[in-house]
Amino acid sequence: MAPIDAKQLVDEGNALMRLGRHEAALAKYQGALKLVPGHPGVLNNCAVVLEKLNRLEEAFASYEQVHRAAPKHPGILNNCGVVLNKLNRLEAALDHFDRALAHKPDYAEAFNNRGNVLLKLHRAPDALESYERALALRPDHPDTLHNRATAFQQMKRYDEAVASLVRALELAPDLWEARERLFHNRMNCCDWTDHDAASDAIIAEIERGRITCNPFLFLGIARSPATQMKCAKTYAASLYSGASNPSANPRRKDGPIHVAYVSADFRQHAVAHLTASLFEEHDRKRFEVTGISLGPDDRSAVRGRLQGAFDQFIDARTKSDSEVASLMRQLQIDIAVDLNGYTEGHRTPIFARRVAPIQVSHLGYSGTMGTPFIDYIIADDRLIPAALEAHYSEHVVRLPDCFMPCDRNRPGPGDKPSRNAVGLPDDAFVFCAFSSSFKIRPDIFGLWMRLLKNIDGSVLWLREENARATANLRREAESHGVAPERLIFAPHVPIGLHLARHQQADLFLDTFPYGAHTTANDALWAGLPVVTLCGDTFASRVGASLLHAVRLPELIATSHDHYEALALELARTPTLLGSLRARLERQRFESPLFDTGRYAHHLEQAYITMYERHRKGEPPQTFNVEPIREQA
Repeated sequence: MAPIDAKQLVDEGNALMRLGRHEAALAKYQGALKLVPGHPGVLNNCAVVLEKLNRLEEAFASYEQVHRAAPKHPGILNNCGVVLNKLNRLEAALDHFDRALAHKPDYAEAFNNRGNVLLKLHRAPDALESYERALALRPDHPDTLHNRATAFQQMKRYDEAVASLVRALELAPDLWEARERLFHNRMNCCDWTDHDAASDAIIAEIERGRITCNPFLFLGIARSPATQMKCAKTYAASLYSGASNPSANPRRKDGPIHVAYVSADFRQHAVAHLTASLFEEHDRKRFEVTGISLGPDDRSAVRGRLQGAFDQFIDARTKSDSEVASLMRQLQIDIAVDLNGYTEGHRTPIFARRVAPIQVSHLGYSGTMGTPFIDYIIADDRLIPAALEAHYSEHVVRLPDCFMPCDRNRPGPGDKPSRNAVGLPDDAFVFCAFSSSFKIRPDIFGLWMRLLKNIDGSVLWLREENARATANLRREAESHGVAPERLIFAPHVPIGLHLARHQQADLFLDTFPYGAHTTANDALWAGLPVVTLCGDTFASRVGASLLHAVRLPELIATSHDHYEALALELARTPTLLGSLRARLERQRFESPLFDTGRYAHHLEQAYITMYERHRKGEPPQTFNVEPIREQA
């Protein structure tokens, strides 16, 4: 009699699963388990629904019980591997997929899932091989084609990524994640096929709330902060609605405020270079500072410097989200600072678990997170003015000068190399645009081509990223009536030489709507004036923030026409450009932009205000930090 009753409960649970009523389905399966304890099929159903509810540790425990009953079943090994991957137990996940494949060598799904783990382990060539094995068995599987494109993208084989995504979309036209990745990969190689139509389609679907788009990839598409916020909120709701959100530990009664910086980029990365001096500058009488590293150890000099800059540095890359959250609660963190946002390698579910009473988004991601569990975003009044703050789910904290920290201890630009040494003509006016190729849109490129046509003998100095981008940009130049050789591509060189070679450029041109960030900071540090176009989104306002902080606000344009006219005037008026360059030379080391001590003081004041509000039981609130008083 009992098995019949159990079957009825399972059937009811299955029906509830089809309706998306996962909690109710789980109750039915658990009821069935009471009647048939340890039944592998019912345990498997429990595991499936627990996984959908994001109760991953419980899901894995259920799968483990099934595995003990059927240790050689490839499907159960595969399911265990999927959950282990979600728990960030990557080596264990890889082992389960390998064991599944040992029992079933033609198991396409296990090859696909194995590739996903290898991508997380930064082993893109191995991941690609695994995806190819999956596609040999199942050639027309859209998800595997999409995943293979991600491996190609990480390897900078953008043309092949595009081809894989085109095929995925032929098979599954509604696979919007592949559509946005296709757009991004085409941008990486400056392939502007159907650019405007593709961009408009993605924006329209987001505004209708019909698709979930990666907010980071969307930064280069959206010009409206309202649409960006909708994108972030939809994305966050789809991924983190089931994440647990327990109360954080209460504040310790004494001692300094404990701040934890969490990042996958404590390595040779722009975030690391910008923040190293900040971590060193923190006042240890008032703050305890911990680094939580979620990314690879590249054994670089900056990694070593960061390890010494914190009071404690924890390599947590092999820990699951719940393990990192538990660790941070044990450390009694007062303020947890997310330096990733939605950038590559992010672990947002850690913050969804509320690891500290105060949680802050800073620097890494150029927009709102769209979540209820990030309390504050660090900004300034140029970056997020009051008129735009409604488009941020976080409470806005405005620093007096600039939201971006800078490392005042990094080397200066050094001796200027000759133009011949860096591949530039001696007598040309050099427009420089060292932003990543995916930030170059056809409208801004057309504007640059008009500048070249108006300034005889001028050249455009670009960053060399991949052969396809170089070829496409030269072809586009020719279509605008500009000789392709007037585009000169700068190869990758060590950072010291890169900063030094800026001195042979005449004017830096910003991109739009995703502007230069660290790249513009580098140009200003090297003494090269930057012309920027200020829009409404965070990503389009960083240049304006930097220029205000270095006291050159006249280089901020407010429209495409203004941008073009300003760049043209500077190129045609050597005395005007020379005076601006001289001002930058005089001001840059004295300006707030490069004063790390001043920046650290202001950020600490922000932390103190956040903490005092929390200590008094007051909710988070938008506020401005008062500037440090200048010494008389």
